[in-house]
Amino acid sequence: MANELSFRPKTGEIPTDPGVYRWLDAAGRVLYVGKAKNLRARLSNYFGPLDSLHERTRRMVTSAADVQWTIVKSEYEALQLEFTWIKEFDPPFNVRFKDDKSYPYLAVSMGEAFPRAFITRNREMKGVKYFGPYTQSWAVRETLDTLLKVYPVRSCSKGVFNRAQSSGRACLLGDIGKCAAPCVGRVDSTEHKKIAADFVDFMGGGDTKHVEVLRKRMYEASDNQQYELAASMRDDVDALERVLEKSTVVFSDQTDADLFGIADDELAAAVSQFIVRGGRIRGVRGWVVDKELERDLPELVEYVLQNVYAPIDGAESQEVPREVLVPVIPNDAKELGLWLSDLRGSKVDLRVAQRGDKAALASTALTNAKHALMLYKTRRSADFTARADALAGIQRALNLKEAPLRIECFDVSHLGGTGVVASMVVFEDGLPKKDHYRRFSIESTTDDTDSIYQVLSRRLKYLKEPSTDEASANTEATSKFAYRPSLLIVDGGLPQVNAAARAIKDSGVSGLHVVGLAKRLEEVWVPGDEFPIILPRATDELFLMQRIRDEAHRFAITYQRQKRSSSIASTLSDIQGLGEKRVNALLKHFGSAKRLKIATADEISSVAGIGPILAQQIVHALET
Repeated sequence: MANELSFRPKTGEIPTDPGVYRWLDAAGRVLYVGKAKNLRARLSNYFGPLDSLHERTRRMVTSAADVQWTIVKSEYEALQLEFTWIKEFDPPFNVRFKDDKSYPYLAVSMGEAFPRAFITRNREMKGVKYFGPYTQSWAVRETLDTLLKVYPVRSCSKGVFNRAQSSGRACLLGDIGKCAAPCVGRVDSTEHKKIAADFVDFMGGGDTKHVEVLRKRMYEASDNQQYELAASMRDDVDALERVLEKSTVVFSDQTDADLFGIADDELAAAVSQFIVRGGRIRGVRGWVVDKELERDLPELVEYVLQNVYAPIDGAESQEVPREVLVPVIPNDAKELGLWLSDLRGSKVDLRVAQRGDKAALASTALTNAKHALMLYKTRRSADFTARADALAGIQRALNLKEAPLRIECFDVSHLGGTGVVASMVVFEDGLPKKDHYRRFSIESTTDDTDSIYQVLSRRLKYLKEPSTDEASANTEATSKFAYRPSLLIVDGGLPQVNAAARAIKDSGVSGLHVVGLAKRLEEVWVPGDEFPIILPRATDELFLMQRIRDEAHRFAITYQRQKRSSSIASTLSDIQGLGEKRVNALLKHFGSAKRLKIATADEISSVAGIGPILAQQIVHALET
């Protein structure tokens, strides 16, 4: 493969102005859209030697046959044009968004002559105002039913409305006061639009302004001895307060904000959005992002905001609040802020929540995003069809004769070269086989490759043909350990996988396949090969291998922490006056052995049952 792209333009031909560029394949399909403050500087990064590029970037540029650019006046225009082209061309190497579920929204069709309130999961209709999303469909139905008592806007379909209009008879909702019945002329179009506008204003604000207005009118009606009107308004106040009670109050002021939490790994990211209006959480939304090219967090934030707020084919975009709170400030924060302000029609504050209630809610959004990412990966690995596709994909990528139905993965963990341990996790048919997991304690080692060699040697001796005495002495646990794996995976690159291959060769066991999975670029290394195998991103096979590697890492880290805790526990138990209960109380109070080791005597003596003298003895014992 040539080390340069044949279609590379001359450096002097590329302008130094701001602009947007497109990579195209031989058929003219747009592969990737990007923007740049300086087109020459940005594109020069792609036209370096191919072996110096990130693997996924190299795959993108070698798939392309041409690159084109468009000069614009400013970075802000570049941002807008990039958004437009990504929506238009849906390039495969740009960030791909996938909602993890279809959310119900409360919608009002303000574009109609007689606006209609209804529940929908489609956010792409023109002339429609949306509220939500709601996490439960029953919650939005209950909200709509309650609000129709106060704002009797039409909620029937077009067919029902036309039939009532032609027959001159209102439906049941009109008779019971949950519809103003514009179909039979009880209110005209202007009056009905005013009711719909009040409905929208209440849902959009989410504050107590409407409640206070109704309560004031209720008192006025009562003072004028209009008791039936006052009673009706009292019921309306109760209804609005019930709706507000269902929305969690998170801020004492009338905060209007969207808070975003983003959790990501090398292949995907999960986004959690909390919609706060009038100081109350009015909606929660989550979705998953597949990362085709390597993206840092500021870039992800930019693409997330684009996906949330960019108008969709003439449909009304999601409302832009006064504040947009993100995990980190994106690189083009100034241009993004201007774009959001233009959409809103007034200034938008784009920033990171630093302290207080907003920071706490942002932390909650991040927790939700982490959980969503974990579920996304787990469900994808647990799905039978996805597992079958993953195993078949691994078989093809590694040129195996059969799909690897039993995969064992090994990982080494240590703390600064001390307390070295290793783990072995087992996946059968793409699912964890936890009763076959094993842990290894390594007494002495020179480095990670030596640790891998030792662990594989200890594991492989159980795959040899046992002697008669060994066979009779086999326990159930040993027999499980003697199951022959279809594939061995080690956590690491070429040095680690070569050490594993050497252990297999020295053990005398034949017919085993071993690969290494490196964390940085998710590269699959085969013993003796100079270049790694790159599995396509967002594929089931890469997700499965990544999950197996992560499980081995988790299991090794857990064992390493247990060893550290048991080591310090045994040291503490040797101190006169410290029994098992006090040792457990110390470890529970400080949370970890590391924190206990750096604690002062005064801090230790604050634990129940530990006096100053005993605390000094503990500090002395841990220091020595």
